[in-house]
Amino acid sequence: MTSLNFAPGTDPYIENEILKRLLDVSLVLNSNFDLETLLKYIMEVASEITHSDSASILLLDPRTNELYFIASNTEHASELNRILVPTTGSIAGEIVQSGVPIIISDATNDPRINRLVDREIEFVTSSLMGVPMRIHDEIVGVLEVVNRIGPDWTKADQNFLEILASMAAVAINNAEQSESLRRLNEKLKEVDKLKSDFIAIASHELRTPLNIVIGYAGFLQEEAEGDASGHVKKVLDAAQHLADIIENLTSINHLQLGQAELVLQTVSLVSVLEAAQKQAEPMAQAKDQYIEVAYPGLSEVVTLDALRIEMALGNILNNAVKFTPHGGKIYLYTERHGAEVWLRVRDTGIGIELEQIDHVFEYFYQAEDHMTRHHNGLGLGLGIAKGIVEAHGGRIWAESEGKNRGALITISMPLTK
Repeated sequence: MTSLNFAPGTDPYIENEILKRLLDVSLVLNSNFDLETLLKYIMEVASEITHSDSASILLLDPRTNELYFIASNTEHASELNRILVPTTGSIAGEIVQSGVPIIISDATNDPRINRLVDREIEFVTSSLMGVPMRIHDEIVGVLEVVNRIGPDWTKADQNFLEILASMAAVAINNAEQSESLRRLNEKLKEVDKLKSDFIAIASHELRTPLNIVIGYAGFLQEEAEGDASGHVKKVLDAAQHLADIIENLTSINHLQLGQAELVLQTVSLVSVLEAAQKQAEPMAQAKDQYIEVAYPGLSEVVTLDALRIEMALGNILNNAVKFTPHGGKIYLYTERHGAEVWLRVRDTGIGIELEQIDHVFEYFYQAEDHMTRHHNGLGLGLGIAKGIVEAHGGRIWAESEGKNRGALITISMPLTK
């Protein structure tokens, strides 16, 4: 930002007033994000401090290489907005191209003055001062004041206008970034809605034919013998796997849309833990793993949706089983922490690398590359568990000492008062 250099002998009172107005502009700039209000205020201050009839800001359109008015405090500001100013043969264009301020004390016969603008707004430009506006060292426009009231403009007037130009550039840049973020957020909302709609439609459309497949496969299994029975079982297992994926997708959609209605009831925590353990046992036994439980004498009661917390805990246990080698161990235990109870699942599996800790609860996140990974799944289990736990007002987090050193997932639930 340009510093103020007052002419020798400048009245100290005037210096103080200018500095106060600069401070005012800075405060307004930092407390108001409405671009139109900010620019209008800057125009007023520019006219006041430079003792000018009016002030205007012209921005450069990089596509057409023409300048257009974005702000003005003249009586004919609306007419100015329709006027384009070329970068060749105009004062504003010369300032943009040279990057140097221009002061014209007598513009009566200056050929660079755009008389078209004067005629359009029924105005006579008798004097003009303009300075370049920069954003990140790139000239993006011009701040002009016209028709000095009183003596000619001084170097201090020019310096002050340059400071205002910098402030205006900051306001415009912030507004553009804010607008870009707003558009991006709107686009993300549209994409998110499309995703949610797709999941809802796909889940609905897939569920009906899949139920038919499972139903008829069940009839066939009852009648099949020998090898045929094994083949039908594989069909049933695959169909059930698809049904579980559809159920998980539906759960995600409901959680994200806030449609997951909790059926709260006061229950024994032991019953919830045992149900989740029972859910994970078949998968663990298939890998010759042992789930060790440790909640002796646990008598706490909690108010929760038992089925959903069982699902969350079951997802965590299944995840531990999935990422623990054959013959490994899974530990399910509880700890009392004040008015909370912590449900903890520790495994002896492949662990979580430090840079992945913050991502494991994201939907569809896969720690392994999708082309070379060794573990199946869509990466939904922990994300669903997180959504369910947080819907209950609880917390969930992951810990690991690193690769091949196991992982610890903790659910913290408030106890019933």
